[in-house]
Amino acid sequence: MNFDYSAKTIELQKQLAAFMDEQICPNEAAYAAEINSGDRWQPLELIEILKDKAKAIGLWNLFLPSVSGLSNLEYAPLAEIMGRVVWASEVFNCSAPDTGNMEVLHLYGTPEQKQRWLKPLLDAEIRSCFSMTEPDVASSDATNIQASIVSDGDEYILNGEKWWSTGGGDARCKLSIFMGKTDETAPRHLQQSMILVPMDTPGVVVQRQLDVFGYDDAPNGHSQISFINVRVPKENLLLGEGRGFEIAQGRLGPGRVHHCMRLIGIAERSLELMCSRAKARVAFGKPVAEQGVIRQWIAEARLAIEQARLLVLNAAWKMDASGTKAARREIAMIKAVVPQMALQVIDRAIQVHGGGGVSQDFPLAQFWIYARSLRLADGPDEVHLESIAKMEFNKS
Repeated sequence: MNFDYSAKTIELQKQLAAFMDEQICPNEAAYAAEINSGDRWQPLELIEILKDKAKAIGLWNLFLPSVSGLSNLEYAPLAEIMGRVVWASEVFNCSAPDTGNMEVLHLYGTPEQKQRWLKPLLDAEIRSCFSMTEPDVASSDATNIQASIVSDGDEYILNGEKWWSTGGGDARCKLSIFMGKTDETAPRHLQQSMILVPMDTPGVVVQRQLDVFGYDDAPNGHSQISFINVRVPKENLLLGEGRGFEIAQGRLGPGRVHHCMRLIGIAERSLELMCSRAKARVAFGKPVAEQGVIRQWIAEARLAIEQARLLVLNAAWKMDASGTKAARREIAMIKAVVPQMALQVIDRAIQVHGGGGVSQDFPLAQFWIYARSLRLADGPDEVHLESIAKMEFNKS
């Protein structure tokens, strides 16, 4: 078990950290100002400019091994650096849900599907969304989904109501990967299939954008989308009927490492902000940094971050060595541990900042919302803990 970073990754870390320091962090206020100055759902000029700069120096599509040549373990520290600013990963074409959708197309798409959809996604000419979760069922158990994919000659007819289709509000979103049932009589995990749906197909209706604790997450958004008698050609099906769960498992492994390492980047920055604020403020006659409870929080944050990072690197190493299926326990562990760790660090940083911590003057409120959301978006904690417990029982 070797977590040493390769020479290639070390060099990319240096380049990426410099880009963040020189191009991303100084533009956080400009990003917020541009979103609030016009149509919130249109692409931001700032992001497009930064994309061109990142692409020109090779900081592009780093998440995809076939393009970057990086393993999960090598990419992990890069995701952490990007995570320090919540929108930064898009600048490098490394943001969800496009990363997961590109992985799906790369692994399971036909040559024609790759040419039509993967190439423009890799070039950031379009964006995409993933439509699995449904408002009327507990979607943490994906076998509950009710959306249908019905064969009709050379086409499939799709019907279903989806929500939390992240990216669906973006004006550049041209593709949805839709999960529905092709055979309700098949075994429980062989009923579902995935199919590619162009967003301009008749019957695809974006009903609304869902707020997250009052944030609309423009310009990407989280859409509720109706699919009403949507007809798509059969060649849009991914891999084959009944293979939706197989695709989902292939999609979810690497993405969880990405999410968790971005969260560690957020936790690191929150700790830095907490230390800076504690040293700058005086309360009850002495600097906040000299208050015993604050020093304890800072020490505990460092311990928690280091433990979480090692857990994620271990999961990434095992995925590289043995595959996603062999690393199921480690992936479940990081999904349960990392968001809770980040939330505690962020919450304490907010507390040290006082009223400023919940305002727009600092990124901490946005960090907290992001971390809290991932305790659902990556599956509820309880599901991961149940999976871990089952694996423990199966060992005995």
